[in-house]
Amino acid sequence: MHLIDTNVILRFILNDNIEMAERSAEVIESGAYTKPEIIAEVVYVLKSVYSTPKSKIKSIICGLSDIIKIENSECVIYAINLFASTSLDFVDCLLVAYQKLNDETVFTFDRKLNKYLNGK
Repeated sequence: MHLIDTNVILRFILNDNIEMAERSAEVIESGAYTKPEIIAEVVYVLKSVYSTPKSKIKSIICGLSDIIKIENSECVIYAINLFASTSLDFVDCLLVAYQKLNDETVFTFDRKLNKYLNGK
């Protein structure tokens, strides 16, 4: 099983380079996994570079979770749902998910994030 990076996922999603998109699909179909930090970068690129709406990003990430094993996937799905419905960035949403689902204690000076961590 291959650990795939942001570029593999983006080529697969965007299909903007046919050769790379085909190779990405082959690797993914043969069994691939990724990590939350890679998903965070995918979300960032889709939002910042491609101006993809949050609802579309949510749909993309949820669809990816059906075909790519994502470590800590429950937290990633929780985070992408929160991201789509709030003004928090995706990394902050992951922190909320880690606290809510994994019972991790998050310390931050970010007031907006603290509202969600403290049960907004």
